[in-house]
Amino acid sequence: MSFIQLKNITKDFNSKGAPAVDDLHLTIERGEIITLLGPSGCGKTTTLRMVAGFEEPDSGSLEIDGSTVFDDHKSVPPEKRGIGMVFQDYTLFPHMTIGKNVAFGLSKWSRHDRKHRTKEVLELVGLGDYADRLPSELSGGQQQRVALARALAPKPHVILMDEPFSNLDAGLREKMRFDVENILRQANTTAIIVTHDQKDAFSISDRVVVMNEGVIQQIDAPRRLYQCPANCFVAQFVGKTNLLQGRLCPNLMHVDTHIGRVSLPERSERLLEEVQISIRPEGCRLTEQGKYSGRVERVTYSGDYQELEISLSENLLVDERMTIYAPVERYVEIGSIVSFEIIPQLVALVER
Repeated sequence: MSFIQLKNITKDFNSKGAPAVDDLHLTIERGEIITLLGPSGCGKTTTLRMVAGFEEPDSGSLEIDGSTVFDDHKSVPPEKRGIGMVFQDYTLFPHMTIGKNVAFGLSKWSRHDRKHRTKEVLELVGLGDYADRLPSELSGGQQQRVALARALAPKPHVILMDEPFSNLDAGLREKMRFDVENILRQANTTAIIVTHDQKDAFSISDRVVVMNEGVIQQIDAPRRLYQCPANCFVAQFVGKTNLLQGRLCPNLMHVDTHIGRVSLPERSERLLEEVQISIRPEGCRLTEQGKYSGRVERVTYSGDYQELEISLSENLLVDERMTIYAPVERYVEIGSIVSFEIIPQLVALVER
């Protein structure tokens, strides 16, 4: 049996519109790190709040570690669900020391056990020498680790984190992704994280749950989610892509498109004739004698690569354009004609 199970969960704040969360099914294994990923208003935070008990579903059931915490007949309050919560703004008590902040949820523990556990989790998050400091004396990343230590202190069944990296600058954000994952792994803690940032989700998660308009679009490991998006929304939300219409060839290994025949990474299991494919920009490699070619309309320097907008309309009835990436060491002039190949491993059939 899965450690956490959400079955038929629906939450409707406005009966006249679409539900915030619509018939959601999700299972999570013990020790797994799951990220709910999607745009604002997709239902990810509402789902997190229903797991925590801060919001009550209109229907469905929720189980944690074999115990039902919500169904048609019962609703266990948040403080009795064994949940540790890390809020977006950390919500540390400014007048309390770091040690007292961490020990706040251990009021029912003995003094000796409370002291020992506080020291244990502070050392786990790398702040063993900071117990006597105030939150104002810590950096943003350190405050986040204190908030995580406080959530871990009571040994909860699951840790919930709402946009945990949104208040950090780019450099610190990357480091904290690594630190938080390392802490959660060491603690062997099940975690559900909410974010709208693809890099946050991909760098820390065992599986990513992509949501839109209250509905789960796809659940997969980060690599498979990126390489094999289920539909157009997922393909576009988890990274830049080129969407092309085409006809699936009888051998089910190629798609004929406006720009030519494109190879698939494997034989298609879909028998549809009219299909749509997603081609990642990094799946297009510049070569001297490439199968495909086009005119460079725009060049954007992005640091570790160049983003090219290529017009393929020279011999087409429509202005078909693609975005491809080029290495920074190659000089590309606007208006020049470039040739490229498409790597099949970064091509995927997607639903519309």
